[in-house]
Amino acid sequence: MEKILSSNYFIENNDLEWENVGKGVQRKILGYDEQIMLVVAKFEKDGIGYAHQHSHRQVTYVTEGKFEVQINGEKKILKKGDCYYIPPDITHGAVCLEDGLLVDVFNPCREDFLK
Repeated sequence: MEKILSSNYFIENNDLEWENVGKGVQRKILGYDEQIMLVVAKFEKDGIGYAHQHSHRQVTYVTEGKFEVQINGEKKILKKGDCYYIPPDITHGAVCLEDGLLVDVFNPCREDFLK
């Protein structure tokens, strides 16, 4: 396995471009190394994070907006200040009900995001 480089010590938001990752969904990859990654995801109303699964642990904090989040078949409406945890290999997804912003933390790093 190829070694993952780490991000810079200091990351300034304005230096990063939004990456389009789906209709109404964009992301910025912030700090990371092999063990951890911080990502900000911006959703327009009706934007969808389609159901998927991965081997990474994920914790997500809702900083703006309202989302219908589905984890392992269970749905819940979450809003600013709420959070959710996803264990490895569990199917999950989200639908944005009001323009919003999510902060995702992954362990280990999402190598697929860096390619």
